[in-house]
Amino acid sequence: MKKFLLLLHEDIEKMSELSPKEMGELADAHIAWATKLAESGHLISGDGLHEKGVLITGKDCVIKDGPYMESKELIGGYYLLQADDLDTIVQIAKACPCHIWGGTTEIRPIMEMDEYGQ
Repeated sequence: MKKFLLLLHEDIEKMSELSPKEMGELADAHIAWATKLAESGHLISGDGLHEKGVLITGKDCVIKDGPYMESKELIGGYYLLQADDLDTIVQIAKACPCHIWGGTTEIRPIMEMDEYGQ
């Protein structure tokens, strides 16, 4: 099976407007979805990410505190999934709970070393 990383892009403004009840509902939806993915054999791992972090850039290794981009979005979490092909993952990703509040899923295939003759 091939591996795919789903990056969950969240709208900062929309997320900050959610009530505690709505945040709980979103968390519950992610737990239910992850359980379904695990039962189907597609889930490898997944977690939410803290809003703050560190960015190291350039050959001089300049360190900046996050968030990193002047953007209305941040990466709020990820799922590492497996499937036979990208089309399967696309269909799976359409059901991701991050879409409930206007989020976006970015799907990135994981490179395999044998793709480069390693």
